[in-house]
Amino acid sequence: MDETSTELTIETDPQSNLTDLLEAKLPQHAEQVLFRVQDEPGSGTWREVSAREFREEVIALARGLIAEGIEPGDRVGLMSRTRYEWAVADFAIFYAGAVTVPIFETSSPSQIAWNMSDSGAKAIIVETSQHLAAVKRAARHEELALRTVWQIDADDQRPESLASLRAAGEGVSEEQVQAARGAAGLEDTATIIYTSGTTGRPKGCALTHGNFVRLSAAVRQNVPEVANERNTTLLFLPLAHVFARFIHVVALDAGITMGHSPDLKYLTQDIASLSPDFLLVVPRVFEKIYNGARSRAHDASAVKGRIFDWAERVGVAWSETVMDGRRPSLALRAQYATADRLVFAQLRRALGGKVKWAVSGGGPLAVRLAHFFHAAHLKILEGYGLTETTAPATVGTVQDFQIGTVGPPLPGTSVRIAADGEVELRGVGIMAHYWRNEKADAESFTEDGWFRTGDLGELTERGMLKITGRKKEVIVTAGGKNVIPATYEDLIRASPLVSQCVVLGDGKPFIAALITLDEETLPKELGRLGLDPDLTAEQAAQTEEVREAVQRLVDRANESVSRAESVRAFRIIPRDFTEESGHLTPSMKIRRPQVMRDYQDVIEEIYSSPKPTGNDA
Repeated sequence: MDETSTELTIETDPQSNLTDLLEAKLPQHAEQVLFRVQDEPGSGTWREVSAREFREEVIALARGLIAEGIEPGDRVGLMSRTRYEWAVADFAIFYAGAVTVPIFETSSPSQIAWNMSDSGAKAIIVETSQHLAAVKRAARHEELALRTVWQIDADDQRPESLASLRAAGEGVSEEQVQAARGAAGLEDTATIIYTSGTTGRPKGCALTHGNFVRLSAAVRQNVPEVANERNTTLLFLPLAHVFARFIHVVALDAGITMGHSPDLKYLTQDIASLSPDFLLVVPRVFEKIYNGARSRAHDASAVKGRIFDWAERVGVAWSETVMDGRRPSLALRAQYATADRLVFAQLRRALGGKVKWAVSGGGPLAVRLAHFFHAAHLKILEGYGLTETTAPATVGTVQDFQIGTVGPPLPGTSVRIAADGEVELRGVGIMAHYWRNEKADAESFTEDGWFRTGDLGELTERGMLKITGRKKEVIVTAGGKNVIPATYEDLIRASPLVSQCVVLGDGKPFIAALITLDEETLPKELGRLGLDPDLTAEQAAQTEEVREAVQRLVDRANESVSRAESVRAFRIIPRDFTEESGHLTPSMKIRRPQVMRDYQDVIEEIYSSPKPTGNDA
């Protein structure tokens, strides 16, 4: 099978737009709880916000935008952490008929300058005084069309506060708001989201109201068990990312109650107090949850550590058996019942006690992790998409749950595999075009209108998509061996000692790797190695014990790949790859070209060594 599609049976009004998703709530569901909001992060005290209350806040802010000269089609920046006010500001921009340009709150002044200048944004809403200062520095980078900056956290008396913006709009009539919000139809641009891609300068993806509205309908059709008003979710991924942004729309459309967690240090408490039914995550979050649970067990006692490892083996075996369509043996069922009571039940309680599903995207999820969490009664519905596809193009379903794939195409979407293995997409979520970038349009779309994803994949007999690698990231060694780095990297990152792994070897005689240490779990891991837990990552990287521990990880991973694909040498990088360092995207993907540039001297040293062995590290 090289092509498959799914029909969208839910119709949408071509004259509607995103604001109509909220307007539709008013006749019969005005008091439906759409949000639960914490006034203080981590407080555990949540107040309810109904559809009516949310709309009132949105309208008040939209009036202010209109009063300040924002017109239909104007672009307005939005830079903030994931919080309730983000949702209010986003929809206020839509109600003013304008286009939202989300900016990651971690963006540098130069990145802000590019997004604002390329989009031609006239105004921006920021969260903090630090963001305000970054925008002012951005204005010095290049000339911006920017007229006004408002700040979410500003004192109400300050002219840049949202209170001042609302006050400015008191003279704007309901008729003016309705005229502005009705200016856009499904085919008009709703937002310009700049790619956080791993190569090149960010490109603006012009996503329409129809992309969001129709794709939301597709999700409601495909996973009704998740997308319904009985469920609650907690959002902690950045709303500037298309993945979180789309789920925000789906939640409003389906009536899902949503909470926000803007500070990851309170995430555990927020999950426990909100008790969500499902979570939206990227694979690295699951790795952190797993590593944390394993570390706590091993730290408690040697016995509890052995019990955890035993329970993991049993749980994975149970999950693999179930996924193969076989009934677990009586012995395995008995073992699993014990493992569930001793380990997996505790994990469920740590996740709030109600989580039944998680939607994973932004990168490949390790199969071992999917089986582990399935054993904990958490089905991870893995999806696949890009900024250009309004996030999900495919997603696993509850009824046809299958580990190891990213599911079938969403309704209204088609998938085909090109002759060279590249995944191509067509459908309701595909962006209209890149913003003012015809060259990129020509490169990214085939002559018959399919979007080239740049990813490699295959379709199963059941029409499920499997992603096998990134087309541009396939390593071809000097010997002509094609190596997909993600497979090996996942094996190394399975250890709580390791944060990131970048496989090298394009045009080289052998495969090597750059490895960073996980600073969060490092003290515990150093203790297990008999080292001082207070050692810095840089100090730890120089110790023989840590190098030997990493070597054991490499040796174990090498057993799972061919000789030509095995890592023959590695180096431990003393500083982790982060978004701030420029080595990770906001969705925690490696920016390989940046890593290669910044560590060129290390790479050259690896390949200049006379004998490539793992002990060279």
